[in-house]
Amino acid sequence: MGITYRRVLLKLSGEALMGDLGYGIDPAIVQEIAAEVADVVSTGVQLAIVVGGGNIFRGLKASAAGMDRATADYVGMIATVMNAMTLQDALEQINIPTRVQTAIAMQEIAEPYIRRRAIRHLEKGRVVIFGAGSGNPFFTTDTTAALRAAEIDANVIFKATKVDGIYDSDPHQNPNAHRYQSLTYGHVLTHDLRVMDSTAIALCKENNIPIMVFDLAVRGNIHKAVMGESVGTVVGGFCEVI
Repeated sequence: MGITYRRVLLKLSGEALMGDLGYGIDPAIVQEIAAEVADVVSTGVQLAIVVGGGNIFRGLKASAAGMDRATADYVGMIATVMNAMTLQDALEQINIPTRVQTAIAMQEIAEPYIRRRAIRHLEKGRVVIFGAGSGNPFFTTDTTAALRAAEIDANVIFKATKVDGIYDSDPHQNPNAHRYQSLTYGHVLTHDLRVMDSTAIALCKENNIPIMVFDLAVRGNIHKAVMGESVGTVVGGFCEVI
């Protein structure tokens, strides 16, 4: 089976870097993710990453506790840069050339986000990690992933999560829940399935970018997804339950 997607935007939640810890970053988990990324890059696939910051700080939660929402979101953006730098270090330790680009200027530690430069890095085989979200409060890193995917002309967004796809109900509460093989953007929005926030889904719909949701914890899933194997749920096709 050949490579299905040549340019991929991988969306990682901050919690993905936390592992079983209650807070922060688990170095072993980061190394495992780096190894998965290296395996994909070795096939010639161009890979960009958007990483969240929920393992360190959640702007929405802090806002609910009384913190100014815009300030909370900016703190969350800084948390994503910490995760991006950690992931960069893990990748470069296994000789994967990597660049971190941030939407908020931090010239001492990262490049500013410049679309053409990001694309050029990808063309040269470098992994590009986008930090600091979109640089604007009130927008999630899911929306950032959709925005950056559109800007760099990505073929697909991989939403790597802790579940193996999208279900018609919570599989932890309903043992008879059915997993979708594929879904339309409209179905996700209408039924509020919370795969990504509605702004991100709308952006993907407008730009015809499919979203593949799968379990990051299963070793080899990113590589399988690149090869077009069915490892989760694809948003952007038609509704099919398995």
